[in-house]
Amino acid sequence: MSSKTGYAKIATHYRQLIADGTLTPGESMPSMREVCEEFGVSITTVNRAFRMLKAEGLTMPKPGVGTVVADRPRVAVTAAARLERIARTGNKYAHKETSVQHQAALRSCADPDIAEQLGIELHDEIVLRTRVFLKDGKPSVVAVSCINMRALADVPELLQAEPFSRFWQEIYTERTGRTITRSPERRGARLASDSELEALGISAPPGAAVPVLVLVNVFHDDAGPIEVWEDVYAPGLWQVASE
Repeated sequence: MSSKTGYAKIATHYRQLIADGTLTPGESMPSMREVCEEFGVSITTVNRAFRMLKAEGLTMPKPGVGTVVADRPRVAVTAAARLERIARTGNKYAHKETSVQHQAALRSCADPDIAEQLGIELHDEIVLRTRVFLKDGKPSVVAVSCINMRALADVPELLQAEPFSRFWQEIYTERTGRTITRSPERRGARLASDSELEALGISAPPGAAVPVLVLVNVFHDDAGPIEVWEDVYAPGLWQVASE
């Protein structure tokens, strides 16, 4: 393979190992000579790949050790990247990540945008599932899933607050035979609600306008929209589309 293709593929390989937690922050990267032997490429190609990983903030030099995996406490991945990790590795969480405040309930959909995206009438009932992701013990993302009521017939567990052992859509597909697809992820900004500010641990005067980044994923099966998933990010975090 060409030098250009080689370094990009090598960088992608180690990028995924870091995302999956196979290589964790502070751990030494393999030597360039070892990478040369594994991939059958020149030292120049490996050097380009390592420079790319360093430029992305994934690795850093450590005197007396060499190149190690860098810590990224102010990085939060997108929902799409989280789902890709689950599909690739089965891991629900990234390194030093967990989730708390799991809630599930039936709610009237008062948001016209959500209602339109779910293909329902305003104020129709939906299943609302929420959780807060923590990175290094600090709130990073409030995740809100608005699920079409028709999913409840096949996955009644949606009303249980406890997190699923795997993505609920996989269970739905197993039970119905219907494949769920995801529309391209969209991002926008709006003012955070008081409950979102509280969940993210943000202190602000009552009624204060605090802008937040919101990423939206819409899922469909052959019967139409089935879930709208919003991720609301704490201010100051970098969002990345891959881990």
